Amino acid sequence: MVSKFTKVCKLRSIGVFSNENPNQNPHRYHRSLNDNNIQSVGEDSSDATEETECADEKIHPQPAVVPVKANMYGGDFILQLFESISAMKLAYIQLQEAHVPYNPDKIIAADECVVAQLEALCKIKRSFKEKQFIKAKPDSSYVDCVQAEIEVNEKLLEKLKTQKRFKDAEIVHLRQQLHDLDLGNAILVEKVRQKSLERKNVRALNIAMFQDTFIAASKSIHDFAKPVISLMKASGWDLDQAANSVEPGAVYSKRSHKKYVFEAYIARRMFHGISLKSYNVDDVMRFDDPIDSLIENHNSGFAKFCRKKYLFVVHPVMEMSFFGNLDQRMFVLGGKHPRTPFYQIFARMAKWVWVLKGIATSVDPKAEIFAVSRGSKFSDVYMESIEGEETFIPNGEQSDIKVEFMVMPGFRIGDTLVRSQVYLSEVKPICCA
Repeated sequence: MVSKFTKVCKLRSIGVFSNENPNQNPHRYHRSLNDNNIQSVGEDSSDATEETECADEKIHPQPAVVPVKANMYGGDFILQLFESISAMKLAYIQLQEAHVPYNPDKIIAADECVVAQLEALCKIKRSFKEKQFIKAKPDSSYVDCVQAEIEVNEKLLEKLKTQKRFKDAEIVHLRQQLHDLDLGNAILVEKVRQKSLERKNVRALNIAMFQDTFIAASKSIHDFAKPVISLMKASGWDLDQAANSVEPGAVYSKRSHKKYVFEAYIARRMFHGISLKSYNVDDVMRFDDPIDSLIENHNSGFAKFCRKKYLFVVHPVMEMSFFGNLDQRMFVLGGKHPRTPFYQIFARMAKWVWVLKGIATSVDPKAEIFAVSRGSKFSDVYMESIEGEETFIPNGEQSDIKVEFMVMPGFRIGDTLVRSQVYLSEVKPICCA
């Protein structure tokens, strides 16, 4: 306000010259304090006279009254401001007039008056600033209320940020699950597609797999019979008597064919009491060495089968004569499986017999196992010679061929027959007298 007022009411200094009457009345300017305006006498002089005087002397300032709205900062403050400025200007005029004629007392008095008015203006200024500061300073209770609300909102913001972090982590986890599910679905779709393409050949493939397992089981029995025969020879057994005890009165085309009777004995013991039922054989097939499967799962179905069949196939007298002790037998009775060469060969044979009877009903739930009695006529539909039909029946004549004993039982899988393996002999005609 003071700055704006100063720009509008520029003070023009009063100069005193030699041609001016020194006894001129210094109070030719009259101020009406009641009206709050400064009035100048002698304003009736012409413009030309004023211009001439302006060239020779300085004119007393004529303060311009600027209309200010009283309600901007309060009517009392505006009135005080106008009065103080007017009084200061009048005191300044008196200070100038005290110089002509030069009067030290009047100069000192006028100077004190100017200083007093300046102090009054400074006081008004400080008062105005204090009022503005009080108006600008907020209420302490209101500040406390706002501060409390800010703290509550900040706590809520932190809580929301924490929830957002949890939600973001959950979103990432769910996205990973979705990715895994999509990948799993893609794999399942591919498997279903492959299954649908292979469905027509599943039955044939399963039957082929069963036939391969049947061949592997037959070979494993033959492989186990070899060390048994060798140990019998080394222990001083009479092989002819032993063979006759298994199949009394059996006729052999060659003496070396007596090995088949020992294979028949082992197969008969291994398949004794077997009932075909489906079960999972993957836990056995994934091991190359069946001993590893027995050690890892010593209470599995295969482990129980292996333990039971070893005690049934290998007689205590046979084991004592072979090894001079029953250590292996006691080891097996204790629920363990020794890593001896003899037991390893036995375990490999037991593995294929276990797999064979486990997958039979998986191929066909109505799968059956059948046996061939001694003395039955040979039929190439249900039987095959253990020696090979081309060797034993060169002309294809079957009427004079009979079964001496069965080596491997046969299986009926749906409409497919897996023929049993038998040892054959030729029926000789009886000569009449």
